[in-house]
Amino acid sequence: MWPLYFLLNKILKTDEEDKEEKDGDHLNVAAGCCPFELPSDNRIGYKAVLPQSHFVQVPHINQLFSWDCGLACVLMALTTVGVSDCSIKNLSKLCCTTSIWTVDLAYLLQKFSIRFSYYTVTYGANPIYFGETYYKEQLPNDLVRVDKLFQKAVEAGINILCRSISGEEISSWILSGKYIAIALVDQYKLSRSWVGDVIIPGFQGNDFGYTGHYVLICGYDAKADEFEIRDPASSRNINLGKNMCRKRDRVSSKSLEEARKSFGTDEDLLLISLEESRKQSNSVL
Repeated sequence: MWPLYFLLNKILKTDEEDKEEKDGDHLNVAAGCCPFELPSDNRIGYKAVLPQSHFVQVPHINQLFSWDCGLACVLMALTTVGVSDCSIKNLSKLCCTTSIWTVDLAYLLQKFSIRFSYYTVTYGANPIYFGETYYKEQLPNDLVRVDKLFQKAVEAGINILCRSISGEEISSWILSGKYIAIALVDQYKLSRSWVGDVIIPGFQGNDFGYTGHYVLICGYDAKADEFEIRDPASSRNINLGKNMCRKRDRVSSKSLEEARKSFGTDEDLLLISLEESRKQSNSVL
């Protein structure tokens, strides 16, 4: 099997040859309310070869409660593009709920004029999750509220695209240096990939149900096939009694795919444009 890096370059080279007589940006800017959309064949037509690795400097921000990991990820994204004087408490007040869905995060990003696209495989709240312990308490109340947010998304200028996103696409976006992403994952499946030989209380066994959690993807190393993430549930060091385990910033492509495509996530992904958002932020400041 070819390393992912060579596969990506092969795809990009083919795309460049197909379009050698055409001029254009890396992305097709959609008309109307859509911030940006990728070409229909899902390939980005770069004239230059992608680097083997790229990492965006994103500050690590811890969540304050069990429910505000998404707010922490939004705050990390805002800070990265230059939005200052904001806190998780401010975002919580704007959100007006402790039952955070990805569409809630999308509306928050829109309030700050952040350029992004929202990818999901389910348009609205999925009623099939009624049987899931994680959703059981809040879903009956959230069903109407969340569906209304989806229905008003176009009017609000939020670009929601109903399709699955591959790990290869995410790695290409990150390697371009133009994007970071907020992903909904199964927290147990992601954490399980980090534990290794270290036994952490609460993570033994395989009887855990789905637990929704947000992380921010900010880097990719093609040689190691690893993504760099910011996990708001992780502090710089994890205290394991007498031993200190350094916070893990990287996760394998395979583990991230398993965690973000787990039943319950709807494969939700917020792809944030760094260049456009920084321009917007600078104009406001």
